[in-house]
Amino acid sequence: MSTSIDSFGAKGTLEVGENSYEIFRLSAVPGTEKLPYALKVLAENLLRTEDGANITADHIRAIASWDPSAEPNVEIQFTPARVIMQDFTGVPCIVDLATMREAVTALGGDPDKVNPLAPAEMVIDHSVIIDVAGRADAFERNVDIEYQRNGERYQFLRWGQGAFDDFKVVPPGTGIVHQVNIEHLARTIMVRNGQAYPDTCVGTDSHTTMVNGLGVLGWGVGGIEAEAAMLGQPVSMLIPRVVGFKLTGEIKPGVTATDVVLTVTDMLRKHGVVGKFVEFYGKGVAEVPLANRATLGNMSPEFGSTAAIFPIDAETVSYLRLTGRTDEQLALVEAYAKEQGLWHDADREPEYSEYLELDLGDVVPSIAGPKRPQDRILLSESKTAFRKDIHNYVEENYPTGHSQLDEAVEESFPASDPAALSFADDGAVDVQSAANGAEGRPSKPVNVVSEEKGEFVLDHGAVVIASITSCTNTSNPSVMLGAALLARNAVEKGLSAKPWVKTSMAPGSQVVTDYYNKSGLWPYLEKLGFFLVGYGCATCIGNSGPLDEQISQAIQDNDLTATAVLSGNRNFEGRISPDVKMNYLASPPLVIAYALAGTMDFDFEHDALGQDTDGNDVFLKDIWPSPQEIQETINSSISQEMYVKGYADVFKGDERWRGLPTPEGKTFEWAEDSTYVRKPPYFEGMPKEPTPVSDIKGARVLALLGDSVTTDHISPAGNIKAGTPASQYLDANGIDRKDYNSYGSRRGNHEVMIRGTFANIRLRNQLLDDVSGGYTRDFTQDGGPQAFIYDASQNYQAAGIPLVVLGGKEYGSGSSRDWAAKGTSLLGVKAVITESFERIHRSNLIGMGVVPLQFPAGESAASLKLNGTEVFDIEGVEKLNEGVTPKTVKVTATRENGEKVVFDAVVRIDTPGEADYYRNGGILQYVLRNMIKS
Repeated sequence: MSTSIDSFGAKGTLEVGENSYEIFRLSAVPGTEKLPYALKVLAENLLRTEDGANITADHIRAIASWDPSAEPNVEIQFTPARVIMQDFTGVPCIVDLATMREAVTALGGDPDKVNPLAPAEMVIDHSVIIDVAGRADAFERNVDIEYQRNGERYQFLRWGQGAFDDFKVVPPGTGIVHQVNIEHLARTIMVRNGQAYPDTCVGTDSHTTMVNGLGVLGWGVGGIEAEAAMLGQPVSMLIPRVVGFKLTGEIKPGVTATDVVLTVTDMLRKHGVVGKFVEFYGKGVAEVPLANRATLGNMSPEFGSTAAIFPIDAETVSYLRLTGRTDEQLALVEAYAKEQGLWHDADREPEYSEYLELDLGDVVPSIAGPKRPQDRILLSESKTAFRKDIHNYVEENYPTGHSQLDEAVEESFPASDPAALSFADDGAVDVQSAANGAEGRPSKPVNVVSEEKGEFVLDHGAVVIASITSCTNTSNPSVMLGAALLARNAVEKGLSAKPWVKTSMAPGSQVVTDYYNKSGLWPYLEKLGFFLVGYGCATCIGNSGPLDEQISQAIQDNDLTATAVLSGNRNFEGRISPDVKMNYLASPPLVIAYALAGTMDFDFEHDALGQDTDGNDVFLKDIWPSPQEIQETINSSISQEMYVKGYADVFKGDERWRGLPTPEGKTFEWAEDSTYVRKPPYFEGMPKEPTPVSDIKGARVLALLGDSVTTDHISPAGNIKAGTPASQYLDANGIDRKDYNSYGSRRGNHEVMIRGTFANIRLRNQLLDDVSGGYTRDFTQDGGPQAFIYDASQNYQAAGIPLVVLGGKEYGSGSSRDWAAKGTSLLGVKAVITESFERIHRSNLIGMGVVPLQFPAGESAASLKLNGTEVFDIEGVEKLNEGVTPKTVKVTATRENGEKVVFDAVVRIDTPGEADYYRNGGILQYVLRNMIKS
């Protein structure tokens, strides 16, 4: 059972009813009683996993004597209880595990040893695209197309479900990962091998933080950390600062949970919470329904915090009961939380590093846009704000083709770090300055004749997408039933959605459909065009699907600035649709309101949505449902039975899933012709003992990059463009252009992903003048001509020339993306030298066998006058073979004229564990060798 050396004598027994559990009591460690909830969870984690090497008594003392005011400097090893994945980011994890099985076999080990050591669950939710919308058969048709596109990946995942222990797959068409997590997968308190302990998790998606609403500490990580966690390796982190966020008061009528979230996002962005935990506390917490807590936790990456957590209380237990958890589990959650001081006590205020407070009564209806979740706009000022912002998008002020440019923001895991969004933070719009710019809104009326939708006029600001979608809001019955009641009231007044709006409903779980049916409200939503299109992320990750051909053509031909409104959490430029320049986040009821209005140039207070049957003007206030009616509808149409029935066979899937031809066996039979799932080369020719690491000699620069290069710039993202190395590979493999799909869907094929690394159209490689995109100079050719980064890398590798990348400050900021490190390694890069690194990308590089180095303090490529044409030698790396990590290594850059630039680069291998990973050529190789030894 327990592996802890238990220096504090914390191990004991907890009796709950007829059951008894082994627990590690926090009361054994003086000081832990005064900690914030989230740090108590970390303290228990260290107590239970103390091994005397990676996790020591000193680490436990450090957390017990945590100083709220100190800057984080103590590194600890956190061992999550489980791992949760979605299909885009999860497929490579399972591909790597499958490849490890073969490598173990080749080295004479037992392939059965390669299994997740922590429960791992994957929800397939990222692949459905809204190809068909606004009609009764949309769901069936979209799921059919999804299976045609992704059959190879799904067969592979079905094999994995059978081949690996402790790995489960929730099939397509079930729900969105984070909603399935709170409604079914989350335990709040885990039981395993007779031990009870807090449920904690890491997930391969930034919105994993939604589960913080249930008192579960967890956050998003990249695939490399997720694989490591699955294989029992702890996650390295600093004990963070914790921001206490006090909630008081109650929400006013007409204000939704979405409005609260946009307000909190705005506040926390302004305050600055990157790398910190946010913890909600105070008497007001008890008044916050669990669905609203989950909505707040979900948006943690939008504020920039690591986690945004609510403690366990009676509301947590009520939600677990509603969603069909067992009586035994409910009793354990309450007893364990009370025993360990994890039960919320409104009268006891822990010390926090920083404090914020919000009276919920101060929140007013809001939207956010046109390009960032933290740019909140008061609904009452939305028309003025739109008129101000439109000037940035129209005619001479707007560079042509800009709308296509930002497809680079990746579907699955966009920037959870504000460093990746290096804009000034100005929060809600200043109305006065907005009004000054509002006169003379640009107008460009275009007549459109659509075969399906009839004839109408499109202008700048037209809402062409209105989508109720995403994990953030579709988990919340108050806003979902609010939207449905609004739809009923609109239909009864004779209103309809404008013909140019592509309307869609993509709930986060099937329970939403159940309560829409029970309440009798589905027909009203459908009357306005909000038909079910799928259970998946859909519009929120850019899977909004094509617009009507004539509408798309009119937008492109006339360079119209069209808009999208969605109930999601991300609205970065170019993310939602290549036809749409301005994207707005709004609550589900407001998504419907904008579908009725048909334009962002609309003031809901003074502009009528239409006329009723008697010719009277109808305003938004005339159809907005009352809080009492919403609550009565929730009470009468949602039951525990819906959750129990909906999740009874959650891993079984429909006949499409069960009918997939699935390979058997402990190791996977790779299909030679697959362009989705390929065996990666990480373990090819790997010996049982690591080869000594060596100094780097005669290296060339693959890319010379500036400041704030994010993982979005490095990692393959978005659509696969014709003419690029990735598209050339697909062409050569007989794939039609219409079937390229996205980089996200092809993450299980390293051949596609290497070709997309450093290929972002916004990347500026300073080896070239005024060229953006995935290009470099290839010095294996005379004169070093311009070439695709991938093509140059192949030539360098063929010639046996190692590569380096030079960067500026905050290199690798943004979300943690495994392919940013995997692609770098597979391109033949041996070292990355920058001014500073983002923490997770730095550790990911080591995890892939690439050494992260920093210029001496105050120096940079520019100050050392390096232009990327030099040849680099790096001496001192070999000291790692002696079990010592050198503080610095000597770098010699030789210019074309023979001049040398010499400097000492700081070695950013920061822990003994990281040194082990690097010596082994990477984290997977390290784990694999340890498996064979054991």
